[in-house]
Amino acid sequence: MYAIIKTGGKQYKAEVGQAIYVEKLDAEEGATVTFDQVILVGGDETKIGTPVVEGASVSGKVEKQGREKKVVTYKYKPKKHQHQKKGHRQPYTKVTIDAINL
Repeated sequence: MYAIIKTGGKQYKAEVGQAIYVEKLDAEEGATVTFDQVILVGGDETKIGTPVVEGASVSGKVEKQGREKKVVTYKYKPKKHQHQKKGHRQPYTKVTIDAINL
């Protein structure tokens, strides 16, 4: 059984026991989080939401909070002695899926 959930403006495929990396959530490590916006539940019988499946939720445990590897951008204008270098590290939350509830 699997579910498609929506969090942080993105959609993720979640299966029981799987670890997913989502946009940063406001939760401590070891806390339980519940995702209520379930778009699809698949398995023996597929349920598609309009826009979400009524009464469905996905629960998981927060494993860690972290930041991804640095992405460097470099802007350069030739002959103008102008350049700009910036770095960015996107924060994330690692969640292990415990259950898919219908």
